[in-house]
Amino acid sequence: MDYSAANQALWNIVIQLGLIAAVILLANLMRQKIPLIRKSLMPVAVLGGFLLLIAKYLGIVRPDGELMEILVYHGIALGFIAMSLRVPEEKGERKGDLTGLKSGAIIVSTYMVQGVVGLVITLLLAYTVMPGFFKAAGLLLPMGFGQGPGQANNIGSSYEALGFAGGRSFGLAVAAAGYLVACVVGVVILNVLSRKGKVGKTRSGAMEEHPASFFQSKDEIPVSDSIDKLSVQIAMVLLVYLVTYLAAWGLTSGIAALSPGLAATVNTLIWGFNFIIGAALAMLLRVLLETGRKDGVIVRQYQNNYLLNRISGFFFDIMIVAGIGSIDLEDIRGQWIPFLLLVAAGAVFTWIHLSIVCKKVYRDYYYEGLISMYGMLTGTISSGVLLLREIDPELSTPAANNLVIGSSFGIVLGAPVLILVGMAPKSPAMCWIVMGLAAAYCALLYLVIFKLRRRKS
Repeated sequence: MDYSAANQALWNIVIQLGLIAAVILLANLMRQKIPLIRKSLMPVAVLGGFLLLIAKYLGIVRPDGELMEILVYHGIALGFIAMSLRVPEEKGERKGDLTGLKSGAIIVSTYMVQGVVGLVITLLLAYTVMPGFFKAAGLLLPMGFGQGPGQANNIGSSYEALGFAGGRSFGLAVAAAGYLVACVVGVVILNVLSRKGKVGKTRSGAMEEHPASFFQSKDEIPVSDSIDKLSVQIAMVLLVYLVTYLAAWGLTSGIAALSPGLAATVNTLIWGFNFIIGAALAMLLRVLLETGRKDGVIVRQYQNNYLLNRISGFFFDIMIVAGIGSIDLEDIRGQWIPFLLLVAAGAVFTWIHLSIVCKKVYRDYYYEGLISMYGMLTGTISSGVLLLREIDPELSTPAANNLVIGSSFGIVLGAPVLILVGMAPKSPAMCWIVMGLAAAYCALLYLVIFKLRRRKS
């Protein structure tokens, strides 16, 4: 093998990851040294992604678009697997509490609201000033805002194959705008609430008093034994992802053998939602490990939440930079009207919807729950936690935990999303049907949020 620079295939991944590392470090330096950027609370990865995008269009660097897509695709799955392996931490909630389920219903109902709003906009445009515009494009709003660049990339690519020219870049652009909404609009809202005295920072000092508890829980494997603890966490994540591939491959192969017609529609979505399969398998592994400990088969706890958080953060940062950096602005030329309308409507209607439902579910920590959910459902879970830390630095309320637990329930409750995003592009009539189904499912989720009660013991 040629190990020199002449072998571009050998060195390409190193060069591309080096570019990502460079813009992340530069963005971090800018955030530390430039007060305006620091006060904006823009995540370093988002700033790094825009730096890479600017450098690409100035001709300074040439990111490998295909490799960037690969990093986005795998990054979201690996990040969610790491998150789902975490051992749940009790935040003082009573046994049988329905907050986790209702958080999942809030998340998925927001997808439905965003989907309905998005379809209304794109259908109106297609039937008026932009005839011929891809009518199902409105569903990229919940994909970009609600689920982030990974799904915006996947669904946008599938829509592009179905006739939506520039669909992938359009979806990624919506996702990137969602980050800006989370960071800019979210920060503006925080400042307004702060001036009104409704929110404020509180530090418990728990980490300073008991720092070890944040890195090492009781009965965990040693920090460094015959194998490093970090290696164990990474090994579990990669093992789950391997099983995810095998499960998706087996499922799609079985569908293709039974019904080639169904496979043409469903199989692409299954591979596109690989992170849902991965997260479900990670939760299954977590349950098996917990059961093994209770039965005495397993003596130690193998997961370390602190390290799993760092692993998921690493993959999400890579995914964000690669996703934004790979946007092709030329592909959305001529689509600025639907793009701007979707982003503006998504920002407004997401806030209105969450303001109503969060007041019902998070009565004791309404603003923490509202701000964190808004950050996650316009950006990603990382932007939700980022905004939350401005008013709850030690994450002392259950708000942060609700993002993770709610996302777990959201995987189950959000299963119809797979069907809806696949149905909509089939015909204009199907777009209207999908809009009605999304509204009906949202109403059903409202029953869970507003009417479901915990049974008294």
